[in-house]
Amino acid sequence: MTAGVYDQLPLEGMPRRLYSCTPSRLNAWLDCRRRYRFTYLDRPQPSKGPGWAHNSVGASVHNALAAWWREPYERRTPLTAAILLSNGWITEGFRDADQSAQWLGRARDLVSGYVGTLDPSDDPVGVERTVATRTKVIAVSGRIDRLDRRGDELVVVDYKTGRRPLTQDDARSSLALAIYAVAASRMMRTPCHSVELHHLPTGEIVEWRHTDESLGRHLGRAEEVAVEAATADERYREVMGAPGPVRPRSSGAKGGRASGTTGGPAPGTPGGGPGAVGRGGAEAVAGGPAAQEAGGPKERPHVGPPAVSPELDAMFAPTPGPICGWCDFRRHCPEGLAAAPERRPWDGLAE
Repeated sequence: MTAGVYDQLPLEGMPRRLYSCTPSRLNAWLDCRRRYRFTYLDRPQPSKGPGWAHNSVGASVHNALAAWWREPYERRTPLTAAILLSNGWITEGFRDADQSAQWLGRARDLVSGYVGTLDPSDDPVGVERTVATRTKVIAVSGRIDRLDRRGDELVVVDYKTGRRPLTQDDARSSLALAIYAVAASRMMRTPCHSVELHHLPTGEIVEWRHTDESLGRHLGRAEEVAVEAATADERYREVMGAPGPVRPRSSGAKGGRASGTTGGPAPGTPGGGPGAVGRGGAEAVAGGPAAQEAGGPKERPHVGPPAVSPELDAMFAPTPGPICGWCDFRRHCPEGLAAAPERRPWDGLAE
């Protein structure tokens, strides 16, 4: 969900409307407030740069794995996974058709090798399952790659396809995974403390088991971020007026796993990296190689951000750094342009 906190009538004792969000929205506020503004508040949304090849790989793999679990039991084979990957291959962001074909082969091996380690009869509780929960401050929702049942508990499983090796700290510190665990537990009325990152390139599974206290700390942190973002949202609307409805994207990896807001963190940074797709994934056009010709970056219509007051510009200040080279909105941000060199759409691939 991308709606924010709506203005309230100043009635005595009237509770504030819950801040509706996803973990991606909360993380966007933490990462860069200007990018947050471009993504969630400015309408029409400022134009993005070309799509990223590493996001296309990640979204294609996620889609194939989700589709694999929806196949009948007898068709849950490595060959089926490879076929699903090929049929849904996303070609946006690659240098040319040869590079796309090379990565299609790699990705086929990735998904077929991974599903070869799975028990096809062990049906998950959910695949691409949307979960939601609320507190006195937030109404948060998100989509889990896979939700398993292990004994009497649930386990949140998140697929990773990036080139950066993962650590246990990645699982422990993930705000999104913790929120998914809380939401799944409440919705299913079943304990959920374990979260897992499945790194397909290495076959490594990184697990962290939360306590009730650690999950509570993550949820409390989400509330703190939400209060900051909601206050800024309200001030933005007071100055700029309420934003119009968010138009759905015409392109998307499939129904739901559609455009992301950035190309992802730079290689080696916490929270992902090229090839890692969180809620949203790549802004990419679905279709197999025969249906869509690969090529270089495609120019998109240019829409600049609206002019804002110095007050709002300071409230939504950028956080310049190496990650700016991967930002979809880099062209609109002088600080980002100065902070990092421009990345080509295929630079996130582990060549």
